[in-house]
Amino acid sequence: MANVLLTGGSGFIAAHILEQLLAKGHKVVTTVRSEDKAAKIREAYPAQAASGDLTVAIVPDIAQPDAFDEVVRTPGLEVVLHTASPFHFKWKDPKKELVDPAVIGTTSILRAIARSAPSVRRVVVTSSFAAILDEAHIWDPSTTYSESSWNPVTLADIHNSPATAYRASKTLAERAAWEFVKDPANGAKFDLVTVNPPMVFGPVVHYLSSLESINTSNERFLDCLRGKWREEIPSTGPAIIWIDVRDVALAHIKAGLEIPEAGGKRLFTVSGLFSNSELAAVIRKNFPEYAELLPTADTKGGELPPEEGRFRYDNSATTKLLGIDWIGFEKSVVDTVKSLKKAGA
Repeated sequence: MANVLLTGGSGFIAAHILEQLLAKGHKVVTTVRSEDKAAKIREAYPAQAASGDLTVAIVPDIAQPDAFDEVVRTPGLEVVLHTASPFHFKWKDPKKELVDPAVIGTTSILRAIARSAPSVRRVVVTSSFAAILDEAHIWDPSTTYSESSWNPVTLADIHNSPATAYRASKTLAERAAWEFVKDPANGAKFDLVTVNPPMVFGPVVHYLSSLESINTSNERFLDCLRGKWREEIPSTGPAIIWIDVRDVALAHIKAGLEIPEAGGKRLFTVSGLFSNSELAAVIRKNFPEYAELLPTADTKGGELPPEEGRFRYDNSATTKLLGIDWIGFEKSVVDTVKSLKKAGA
């Protein structure tokens, strides 16, 4: 069993990574920003917390250059799974509140590992489809996105729109990570893997099931359940590919701990296409108790763009390498709604 550092342990994806790591018997140190979040995690896993298999460390501000200096000195660390990065549109200054935490948080942990954690052999960084897509070709059927595709966005573009600012934060952070490990001057003895999921759906872990703090990707489920889609289903938007959070978590673990050949790879984790209208149909089929709040089969909106008006994707290299049988859309939607019901939706 491995000794693993998992950053951002109270996040949507990280919560599932933590659950799976502990289920597999690994020893985990995870970071959160406050003692309140730390306490909830310890309460969720009392046996592991008591045995020392789970340690929760407080890192209040990941944008500080020395944020991770202390925690990486944990003796015997072998693998670092770095998921901590902001994903929201509730900021005022995109550079300060999105780009800096993403880029500085990523490079500072890599620098800290290189300097103080010689036993670490691999680092897995959570990136995003945002670092793959090109906004100029998002509706282009002649464009096929794959593991080798890069978003050409630059820092100068961050004021174009909130979506562009977020995409820039993920792109610039991932580029900074690859540049760090490739520069001999940084002294990195570890290799790097990045995981690039698109829209991430799936159930919320029980100790994070607060509807007020729901992850951004799952907000559309709440909107549908609360009647906001009753009269018209909103546009799905340009991000028409998706993945279940449990598969994203498994991808991190396989890439970090189980598949040596993953080193140096970008992993494009995609289950398939989706639309808001399909999401509404799955909820309507499986949860008749919400019928009065849901759109009917005749409600307009939310369809996939026609084939001639949408991009293509090819993640066959990732699927072959990881060997994951991706969770299907209906199961993901049903499990997500069940978890939201438990949280009071």
